[in-house]
Amino acid sequence: MSETDATADGPTTEPVVKRGDALAMSEVDAGGGMSKGVLIDDADGAPHFAMRRFELAPDAHVPNHTNEVEHEQYVLAGEYTVGLDGEEHTVAAGDALLIPAGVPHWYRNDGDRPAAFICVVPHGDDTIRVIDEQ
Repeated sequence: MSETDATADGPTTEPVVKRGDALAMSEVDAGGGMSKGVLIDDADGAPHFAMRRFELAPDAHVPNHTNEVEHEQYVLAGEYTVGLDGEEHTVAAGDALLIPAGVPHWYRNDGDRPAAFICVVPHGDDTIRVIDEQ
């Protein structure tokens, strides 16, 4: 561990418990029908990563874009299509994705039920660059 991760007495960060029913969701500007809630991030003392919950409403669409940091995702509920570097994949609850930094990707929920996933990203510049409107 580095000096910023721990002291001789243990971790410098205190444990955090946040209740799911208190999660504030907000619409994502980059696409219609997608909302995001921050579960854990640096404001909670997390030294390396942020964990976020995303929800895709039926008929939601997020255009093809890139991010400056990698994304690890775990599908919690529903089924949706994700485009990864020009290939389409249908994903459902229990599936996991790695989207490396800079890889073009998009989301679409053609179903009649909401979908949800957890997304973990390292701290840093997470600028979204829209490539096209799919």
